[in-house]
Amino acid sequence: MPTETLLLALTTFFATIGPADLPVVFAALTSRNSTAERRVLALRGILIAAGILFFFVIFGNVLLMVFGITLPALKTAGGALLFLISLDMVFARHSGGTGTTSEEEAEAKTRADISVFPLAMPLIAGPGSISATILLVSEAGGNDLRLAAVVLALVLILALSYVAMLVAIPIQRVLGLTGLAVVSRIVGVLLAALSVQFIFDGIRGSGILGG
Repeated sequence: MPTETLLLALTTFFATIGPADLPVVFAALTSRNSTAERRVLALRGILIAAGILFFFVIFGNVLLMVFGITLPALKTAGGALLFLISLDMVFARHSGGTGTTSEEEAEAKTRADISVFPLAMPLIAGPGSISATILLVSEAGGNDLRLAAVVLALVLILALSYVAMLVAIPIQRVLGLTGLAVVSRIVGVLLAALSVQFIFDGIRGSGILGG
């Protein structure tokens, strides 16, 4: 299995799905729930999000063909979106790219079941992770080993996200908001570099520079 593809996918999914900061939001949204209820909500949210993301693993390229979107265009647009997300991570800002807006969080607090909204979408399967999924699968170029590496990375990050939600409160106590912010910023810097590389590859592949 291509190690480079696996590491790239792991880093990208870690940044866009956000198992580092997901526990903070999950703990806040489930503060009134019991441990058993949290476990059910976390599992349901992960399974629904996995269904959404694997839909794009299977049908992402078909959607690109239907809408006439080329791979270079996807790389450039996806890279730009991931770069914006990386800026949010580095500067500890919150947007709708990898998490919920303040309005969405306010609405979620009035819901008894948060597993579909906002947990599965947009917290886990949000615009960033969906774009990353399509981009990484397209980047695999039909190579079975590279595609397997992307799928494995996605499964691992989803599993990590589930575990992180189960131990959300202990994680908060150990790392604190500062510790979680440090992790997020480090991953944000890596994602920024990866996103710029995607943009460079997309522009190069488009042929607009000639040669």
